[in-house]
Amino acid sequence: MAGNRSKLAELRRRQAEIATQIAELEAPVSPFAPERFPALAPVEGVRFASAAAGVRYRGRDDVMLAELAPGSVLAGVFTRSATRSAPVLWCQQRIAALAAEPAAGTLAIVVNSGNANAFTGRHGVEAVKTVMAATGRVLGLPAGNVLMASTGVIGEPLAAGRVTAKLEELAAGLSAGGLEGAARAIMTTDTYPKGAGAVADIDGVAVTIAGFAKGSGMIAPDLATMLVFIFTDAAIERQLLQAAVSKLTVRSFNSITVDSDTSTSDTLLVGATGKAGMIPIANRRDPRYRAFKGALGGVMRDLAIQVVKDGEGASKFIAITVTGARTERAARRIGLAIANSPLVKTAIAGEDPNWGRVVMAVGKSGEAADRDRLSIRFGDILVAENGRVAPSYAEEAGAAYMKRRELEIGVDVGVGKGRATVWTCDLTHRYIEINADYRS
Repeated sequence: MAGNRSKLAELRRRQAEIATQIAELEAPVSPFAPERFPALAPVEGVRFASAAAGVRYRGRDDVMLAELAPGSVLAGVFTRSATRSAPVLWCQQRIAALAAEPAAGTLAIVVNSGNANAFTGRHGVEAVKTVMAATGRVLGLPAGNVLMASTGVIGEPLAAGRVTAKLEELAAGLSAGGLEGAARAIMTTDTYPKGAGAVADIDGVAVTIAGFAKGSGMIAPDLATMLVFIFTDAAIERQLLQAAVSKLTVRSFNSITVDSDTSTSDTLLVGATGKAGMIPIANRRDPRYRAFKGALGGVMRDLAIQVVKDGEGASKFIAITVTGARTERAARRIGLAIANSPLVKTAIAGEDPNWGRVVMAVGKSGEAADRDRLSIRFGDILVAENGRVAPSYAEEAGAAYMKRRELEIGVDVGVGKGRATVWTCDLTHRYIEINADYRS
């Protein structure tokens, strides 16, 4: 009898797995999905591998390994959530330690999807230690040289053994050309893998930057339910790399929102191998530092926008630019108040040019705005000015504009010179379906 119950339980488990696979295959792909993953130049000193560990998903890769050559440096930005995950806490600890004492030898990053290893108590900490120690043994490096990130369901213990069982396979499969596979392995509700890169001429030296990200829902500043890994062969001092990443995050990953929810697992890691054959950038006044920041910022912005374009259930992509605010920070807060408003987002999903909802969102932002100088534009269409509807505005023109797939909303609040752009998507019934079924 017990054997029959066990067989029945296994059958039901397999049925659930098959149902999940069918749902994933039938799930609509974002209308903004590119035809193919971009052809990214390999970064010297970095290798990738991916494998199917069965952490949650079946029939697809769900764990990846990245290896950085000796001499590499790492910078990171993480969620400030009070309930951040064990992998995030480990990464924060190791980044701080590596800042104080640079690593000797190889660095490695292990990532799994399907399980966030968050809100799992002591088990979560032990799972991280188990994976880090096993990775160190397989690669022949100290466990402290290994960082980990996890994404997926919150509150379920991570089966660390499923990850460690794949480490030998991952180590054997490491390749400079494995970036796309790594990008696919970290996806959860994403409908396509997100990659971006650049080759920048920095004082006559070709510097390569390439990276990938995952994120589709639980996306709001303080990063998002988002993992981002970017690599470069630039030679740069670690503290300067960290300064650049921290500042550039504000205008990229912290300027996007899908649903106003901040994850427990946000992790952004940027690694520099120093293999580009250049004298290291060691001073902020070095003109190469500005050039490097420009190239890195472009890659980060590209990936951030891709995350929004793959927002759960998204049918519209919206860029919101706020001008006339007291400061850039104030402009960003106003923009995010608009971008996070369910009323604004659902109006856009329904192609309703309800500009009154934009006025509402500006008013609730908590930032200064002059009601009688406020102006609003939908693309090139002047909708409101001087605190009232513009005499030239026609509702038909606004409605026609809202049928576009990509939209621009401009708001001037009339109190200063602060300016910022944020990016978001609409809120559709598909978002509800995805999140209602996420654990089913």
